[in-house]
Amino acid sequence: MEIKELKKFLASFKDSDLEELRLESDESKIFFKRDVSAGLEAVAAKVAVQEPKKETKPEKKYEPLRSTMVGTFFHAEKADHPPIVMEGNHVTIGQKVGVIEAMKVQKSVESHVQGKIVKALVKNGQPVEYGQELFLVDTQDVK
Repeated sequence: MEIKELKKFLASFKDSDLEELRLESDESKIFFKRDVSAGLEAVAAKVAVQEPKKETKPEKKYEPLRSTMVGTFFHAEKADHPPIVMEGNHVTIGQKVGVIEAMKVQKSVESHVQGKIVKALVKNGQPVEYGQELFLVDTQDVK
């Protein structure tokens, strides 16, 4: 906010009977509060201008692989087999990533994206709901 605009708002505040005024924009935050005992000079001293935000790298957005049904999630097809996928593995579209069992029927969970699994959100043998996130996949990390 430029000084000219700030003076304009301050003058508007002085001529009004408002006790407080808050102004926020992308670049700054200003808060005016009238101090009846000290006059307008005290108001001007309490003006706080926030410095422009520094540009930061956008956070990575991970694509979740979700449960397609209610049941019990297993990382492997059978108890004595190794997990189908683990954190750090790359997956492709249509690749099997786990199994959900409900009423003694097993259904494969397949990836709908390509990328690297960054986090397994459920444990082996954990009950899951329809639509629950099972894995997070970094779709920008493609082999």
